[in-house]
Amino acid sequence: MPTATTGEARVQIDAAPLSVYQLISDITLMGEWSPECYRSEWLDGATTAAVGARFWGHNRLGVIRWRRDAVITAAEPGREFSFTTLNPKGREETLWRYQLRPVGGGTELAESYRFLWCSIASRIAELPLPRDKQLRRGIQETLERIKAVAEQK
Repeated sequence: MPTATTGEARVQIDAAPLSVYQLISDITLMGEWSPECYRSEWLDGATTAAVGARFWGHNRLGVIRWRRDAVITAAEPGREFSFTTLNPKGREETLWRYQLRPVGGGTELAESYRFLWCSIASRIAELPLPRDKQLRRGIQETLERIKAVAEQK
């Protein structure tokens, strides 16, 4: 059955990698630029990005709403921020990764996703929805919004 498996988009930002990293690693800001994740909140007393820190991502797609646990898998200031979403039973589902690279006086920011596991029910639910196109469009929109915010600072 078809399902989105990987996707990536890139953007050039006129801001230093560390400044961009500070934005993307503050998960409480994600709702400001993601078309799907409208709110995120730290769990277990975490307040900043660190490997192993957990958070909830609150998502919506039309009238459908859901929440996913996520655990940070990389937190390298100015270089990489990534996390894996977990299904309700704790199984890893999707790896989301932001990679930063200095380019001239700014930053190339890449956002990518890779499905690690997808339930049969989710695959069936995706049959009438162009999930792959929607995710790819979403990451490009997210990057453009991050760029706008980063270049205003």
